[in-house]
Order: sequence, then C-alpha cells, then structure tokens
Amino acid sequence: MSEEKPPGSYETHETHGAYEAPETRPAASSSGAGILLEGLTKRYPGSKQPAVDDVHMEIRPGETVILVGPSGCGKSTTLKMINRLIEPTSGRITIGDEDVTDIDPVKLRRRVGYAIQSSGLFPHMTVAENIALVPRMVGWSKARVRDRVEEMLDLVGLDPREFHGRYPRQLSGGQQQRVGVARALAADPPVLLMDEPFGAVDPITRDHLQDELIRLQHELHKTIVFVTHDFDEAIKLGDRIAVLRERSQIAQFDTPEALLTNPADDFVSGFVGAGAALKRLNLTRVREVEIADFPTVTVDDPLQSIFNKLRAGPHNELLMLDRRNRPYKWLRRGDLMRAKGSLARAGQLVHDTVTRDATLRDALEAVLIDSGGRVAVTGRRGEYIGVVDMETLINSVHEMLEADRLAAFEHQHEQAELLDGTGRAGEAGGAGATDGASRVDEADGPGGPGGAGGPGGAGA
Repeated sequence: MSEEKPPGSYETHETHGAYEAPETRPAASSSGAGILLEGLTKRYPGSKQPAVDDVHMEIRPGETVILVGPSGCGKSTTLKMINRLIEPTSGRITIGDEDVTDIDPVKLRRRVGYAIQSSGLFPHMTVAENIALVPRMVGWSKARVRDRVEEMLDLVGLDPREFHGRYPRQLSGGQQQRVGVARALAADPPVLLMDEPFGAVDPITRDHLQDELIRLQHELHKTIVFVTHDFDEAIKLGDRIAVLRERSQIAQFDTPEALLTNPADDFVSGFVGAGAALKRLNLTRVREVEIADFPTVTVDDPLQSIFNKLRAGPHNELLMLDRRNRPYKWLRRGDLMRAKGSLARAGQLVHDTVTRDATLRDALEAVLIDSGGRVAVTGRRGEYIGVVDMETLINSVHEMLEADRLAAFEHQHEQAELLDGTGRAGEAGGAGATDGASRVDEADGPGGPGGAGGPGGAGA
C-alpha cells in the first residue's frame, strides 16, 4: 500500500517518494545588490557594428530598472550579459562588491534570478520540482528546500496544496509565469533579470502579473532589471527607465515622471507617445490615495437585517461579501425590494476589483466600466479592503497635473537663469538633469556626486 501524503507535502527527484511535513518558514529574504556596468560591449564576428556598444550604467540596490527600446536595439543582449548567458566582448560587470566578469558563469547564474517570456519551466517536472531546482543545486537541505517551495508558491499567490504537484501543461499561461517568477526567486538571489516575461499572455493576465510583481518587489526589495518594448509597462513597473537607441546607446535614463514631463529629445518623445497626462496615472498606486469605507454585509446575513442596514445608512447600496470576505455583489434598494425573500438572483455581481498595488489607471478603467462609478479594493487573497470612486481618482489626477505644472515652471525658470548668465558656473550640467546620457554621466554616474551608492549612471 502506498504511503498517504500529508497535506502540503510533495515529492522531488531527490526525496524519491519520501513525504515530509513542512517545517517552519525560512528566514527573511535578502535584499537587492547594486549592479555596475562599465564599458559593456558585445561584438559578434562578421558584424560591422557592435550589438551593444560601451554601455555604462549604475543600478542602485533594491530598485527596478526597465530597459525599453525598439526591436533589435540590444536591450535583451545587455540583460543577458549581466548573468553572462551572452559573454561580453569587453567591459566590466559588478554585482554588489564583486566583479563577476571572470567568475564561473554557471555559479553566477545560480545567484541571479532569471525569468523569460515563455516561463521556461521544465515540462517533465512538477511545479514543486521546478521551484526546488536551483536551491537543490546550491546545496540546500531537503527541509529547507521543501519550506522554500511552500513559501514561494504562497508568495506568488498560488495555493501550495493545489499547485505543488501539477505539471506545467496543467497550468494557465498566467500561472506558468507565476511559477517561473517563483523559481527565479527560490534561491533568494539579490538580483532578478526579467526578459519580457509578460509578453506572451493576454492583456488582462498581463495586468494582473504586473500587479503581482509590484507587490512582490514591495515586500522583497530585490534589484530587478526588466526588458520590455511596452512603454506603458515600463512606466507602471520601473523606478527608473533607460530608453535605448541602437546598440543600447542610452537616450535617457531617468524616473518615469521625468520622462513623461521632460523627455530629452524627439526619440524619447516618440516612446512616450501621446496622452502623457493619462500615462501619469500609471505612476500612482491605489494604496497612495484615500480608500473609503463602504457598508458591507455577508451572504449569511438575513434579508431583513440587510434591508434595515441599507435603510438606516446614507448609501443607496451595499457591498455583499462571500464567506471568504471577498466582494461578491453590489446590492441596491431596488434589488432588495424585488428579492421576494431570496438574494440568489438579486444584485449585480462584482466583475472587477483592484489591489492596493494596482495603478490609478487600472482603477480608472475599472470605475469607467462599472455602472456605479466605483471599484472594490482587495488584498492579496482577494479579501475586501475598501472602495475607490471616481471623485477620488479625479482629485488625484488634478493634484498630479498641478505638481507637473509647477515642476515644469521651475525647470523653465532655471533654464532662463542659465541663459541670462545668472546661474552658477557649476550648474551647467545640472540644468540638463533630464537631457539623456550626458545628464546621467555627470550628475549620477560613478564619478559624480552620488558615487557608487548614489543614483545610477549611464553612458552612451
């Protein structure tokens, strides 16, 4: 007779059928490490021009940097040189305090997380085995590996009891990408490289995966280098964005706010595109605005109790929660009047919610679709937190636009002072704070005031 499997256990090639109950959770994850690229160049034999030409970039520990640019500009090549999937022709790569240019590339890749568009899961391995792969390779104990698999599945929002024994073919595209991210983070690397990881899924799933990555980064503070051709995705995810020309020449390396309000040149403006004000909604999270309380009831509340609560309150509707405290239905007065003793068919199902890490643009889209002009905000497990309405979103947009207007006015004033010769001599480079690669080299590069621990630098 086969041995019964306790809940939450799983089998790997290493355990050979030995099922063990999960132990205590591992210690907290390590934070990110800085990355320094110095003169990074890749030249393929027979090519007249290098694929990547003399890239200088400094990425701060714990930040998310997005590489965005046209197809063929070298952004993926640059990314893959960081973990040496592609060997650089020349240049230097430093992660933390260690020059990784000459160390064993296999050992390097075990210390750097890597997630790609197709998830890259091994089809003959279960979800648990895929996630356990790198921790086992670096010598973790069976108990530690088992606990880490449980922890990582929970972290990416997949129930360990349900998913640990499944194979990749039994998962949706979004679930495969979540497992891919879990595997990339399993050995607790300080750096995570992501090469268009959400490019092969549908738009709705992509939005959800982006929100998950934002939430994960908010908890883990890894150093993430993320490649995309989608500027909206770059704005949503990035602390800073490097807009790349051909051969990974850096047109501008700056914050999303700076790129939207003061692009360095026409090339960057072309990537920003029209509707910069609307794109600004991607820079603010729902958790940064007021999340209002809203009267709620549960599916187990008696009809008369629900009716009394609605009649006594200032609102014309209630939000019904299911037994797991998740938004279920919007109930209006008329719905209750027509209920005739049963709520089974009464009310409007909640079709869309947003998390606290969703952007205001996500919230606005949900509010516009909803006939009531509001959207429920949920936590990690879908539990109800509060509501955001159209008035809150409009007020937030007005505040952002006013802040942009003041920033633009201050910038124009500084430029006018320089043209009039009243600025200090040393401010000539500072006035170009958003003028592309030269601004990055002078203000934020390794030789600038920020130094190794300051804002990242980049050179064309």
